[in-house]
Amino acid sequence: MSIKQIVTYPDRRLFKKSTNVEEFDEKLHKILDDMYDTMSSHEGVGLAGIQIAVPLNILIINPVDEEGKQIKDDLIEAINPTIIKSSGEQIYQEGCLSVPGFYEDIKRAKEITVRYFDRYGKEYIKEYKEFLAVAWQHEIEHLNGHLFIEKLSILKRKKFEKELKIKLKDKK
Repeated sequence: MSIKQIVTYPDRRLFKKSTNVEEFDEKLHKILDDMYDTMSSHEGVGLAGIQIAVPLNILIINPVDEEGKQIKDDLIEAINPTIIKSSGEQIYQEGCLSVPGFYEDIKRAKEITVRYFDRYGKEYIKEYKEFLAVAWQHEIEHLNGHLFIEKLSILKRKKFEKELKIKLKDKK
């Protein structure tokens, strides 16, 4: 078990675009395993590589079941994911391991179709809706160097930045 430190806002690394994975090898498998251990230890449902300082187009999503439990068999590991189709609209309250303690309603597509590869290089094209569509969009945003807080209105963003400054000042 290898738990990595999560990169948190305002760290500049979170704003760098990740690069595609070229090798589907043991090194990649180790990164994916570390991501799972890290995400689970922080009770997250998704994690992008950049959030553990690995700037590769990799993400994992492990939704909770009806009883609020995560089952590893439901884990999605996605390499070089791309949203190829989206439709509809929904608002969902999001949080992020890289922006701890902050939650806000964010507008996203309600249904998406994603093309990605698994850890062995097998290609998938799958449709996701509602919560899973939100999770995919959130994590893919990380891979593109963006955070959900960038979707906030100017007023909400200023309020967030002010609260963050106070939190950071209190930690010193």
